[in-house]
Amino acid sequence: MMNEKAKHLEMIQEIINRMARNSFSVKEWSVILVSALFALAAGDSNPQFVYLAYFPAAAFWFLDGYYLWQERLYRKLYDEVRKLGESSIDFSMDTSSVTDEKAPWLIATFSITLWLFHGSIIIAIILVCLLFLLTESK
Repeated sequence: MMNEKAKHLEMIQEIINRMARNSFSVKEWSVILVSALFALAAGDSNPQFVYLAYFPAAAFWFLDGYYLWQERLYRKLYDEVRKLGESSIDFSMDTSSVTDEKAPWLIATFSITLWLFHGSIIIAIILVCLLFLLTESK
């Protein structure tokens, strides 16, 4: 591997790493905000706060799906650049050439890994909502 190709691959790898870090941060913030809303609902405050937890949970799920989709696109671009000859290296970071080859954003959003993580948060919210409804009816 020559110098130009290595630099280009390194640039792409940095973007892949950034998308992975962003995905981790989204998961982290999702748990923090949902937990904070649970804590607000459990205290002497209004139990209706638990219903607000659906909004950040859904928003962070879709944002995490976007980061996963972008990461997949850049992995595909990395693979394409890896196969290029040294004279073809143009340092392009445009993923439009590989967008048609990868599944769309919504497919990444509903991948099994994101279903397991964000789906469990949604299920937890549903269970807490049911718990509040049962305690209110007594």
